[in-house]
Amino acid sequence: MAVWNDERLERIVAKLLRAGVLLSAAVVLLGGICHLAAHGAEPVAYRKFQPAEASYRSVSGITGAVARADCRAVIQLGLVLLIATPVARVAFSLVAFAFERDRTYVFVTLVVLAVLLYSLIFSH
Repeated sequence: MAVWNDERLERIVAKLLRAGVLLSAAVVLLGGICHLAAHGAEPVAYRKFQPAEASYRSVSGITGAVARADCRAVIQLGLVLLIATPVARVAFSLVAFAFERDRTYVFVTLVVLAVLLYSLIFSH
């Protein structure tokens, strides 16, 4: 008997996606509340565009800024978690297909994961 059947795999993937989205939303909400508490009364300068700080352009920069209690970095961490959710789904599917010893799906999922990781790592 297979360790994974299709119905069980679908339930686990659904729970994984739900947990990733809910965690991401909670982190973004926490960062938004923090940012509004700190800067909510300040006027907004719509005429001047301020790009993200250089420290926000990498995951290590974001986590470092989160450690310094930077509210905007907390929001960005939530967005990174949202982006990581489907990548985690593909990685989980790869492991599940490997347990099933389904070589075709392992190969296809490995290609999809490689494309996702390549696009995330070399997007600049």
